[in-house]
Parts: sequence; structure tokens; C-alpha cells
Amino acid sequence: MFNMFLLQVGSAVTGDVSGGDHNFISLILNSSIIIKVVMLILFIFSIVSWAIIIFKSIEYKRAMTNSKKFLNYFRKTKNFSEINKFASMFKNSPISMIFKGGYKELSHQLAPEKASEKINVESIHRSLLRSSNAEINRLEQMNSFLATTAAVTPFIGLFGTVWGIMNSFIGLSSIASISDGTNLTLTAVAPGIAEALIATALGLFAAIPAVIFYNHLLTKLKILVNKMEDFIYEFLNVSEKIK
Repeated sequence: MFNMFLLQVGSAVTGDVSGGDHNFISLILNSSIIIKVVMLILFIFSIVSWAIIIFKSIEYKRAMTNSKKFLNYFRKTKNFSEINKFASMFKNSPISMIFKGGYKELSHQLAPEKASEKINVESIHRSLLRSSNAEINRLEQMNSFLATTAAVTPFIGLFGTVWGIMNSFIGLSSIASISDGTNLTLTAVAPGIAEALIATALGLFAAIPAVIFYNHLLTKLKILVNKMEDFIYEFLNVSEKIK
């Protein structure tokens, strides 16, 4: 199946897969089983990484947009009950989920049987922090795969390269000595080295985007976390003035 995929890609890109032994796709198709396994692993890492990059980029953008909308509503509305209903519309907003966690604890403390008691700010703070940690964990999901891809795929590609070059030089021992031995040696070794270097290139192809977007997403997450921390103190300030 992997060979058929490569064949289709090669036909689309080059228009000729079988036209020469040094064709990029032909080198992959004619490579050893170990090299093919290495390239398949790198291909899977790359596809999954790009899927995560696209998904998390959309998720963070929505989180930022909806959190901004919720904050605007929170700051212009005094009724916490109405804010809580509005927060239910933005379940992918971390700030709205933090509000719901704090509102649940605040409502418990404002129950009629506790009307004479003061607001326990520390208890509300703990509820807000629990909700905040839950949202941070949710937003961090799958980001670790990008870090793993960035750290591991270059070494997987390097393993394929070392294996291919090793096999190429081992193959030299079976070449008979002829008058033009130098040309024969280069002809025998070149394809193996070329396919081996492809493994390194694919490793870098998987790792570089993973590094770039992992750092990009980490920056976006830090911005969201800062907004969440600011909102916690804003919520506490409002809560202290209720009674």
C-alpha cells in the first residue's frame, strides 16, 4: 500500500516513476525494507503532526475569540445569573469555564441558609484555580506529540541514513575487481547513499514544522493562561463586594 501511494505521488509530481533509476520515488520504491519502514514511520509522524497543528491552531483561535466576547459581556453585566447563562454558550472558552467553576462555589455560599456568613474568598479562589488547571490541561492536550516529533524524528531519519550507508559499503565487498573499478564502485554505492539521505531529509521535514508550531502554540497558550489568571483576580474582586 505504501509503495502504491509513493507510485501515485511520483506520477503526479514527476509524471514518470519508471523513467530512471535515480528518480526520487524510484529510489524509495527500490530501497530496503528497513528504509521503507523508517520512511513510513516518519510519514505517519508528519501527517499526525500537521493534523494536530491545524486542530490546535483553530482551537486556540476560537478560545481567544470567545474569551474576549465573554470578558466584554462579564464587564458590562452585573447579574451573575445572566453571565452564567451566557457562559454556557462558550464551552470552548477557558475563561467562561473558569467563571462557571467560581459561580458554582459563589452560589453555594450565597444560599439562603448561609445568608449571615461572609463570603469565603479562599474557597472561591480554590474553585477558580481548579477550573483553571482543568482548562490548561485541556488546552495542552496533544501538544506533547509535537514536542516528541521534534525530538525523535531527526534521530529516526538518522538511523535510516546510517543503515542505508552501512548496507551500501557492505555491498562493496561483493563487487568484482575490474579495470574501471572506481566507476563501478560509485555506481554501486550512489543509489544506496541517496536513499539513505532521503531518510534524513524526511526526518527534518517532520521535525522542523513540529518545532516551529510547538513554540507558536506554546506562546498562544501562555497568552491564554495570563488572561485566565487576570480573570481569576477580577472575579475575586467582584465577589468580595457582593456582601
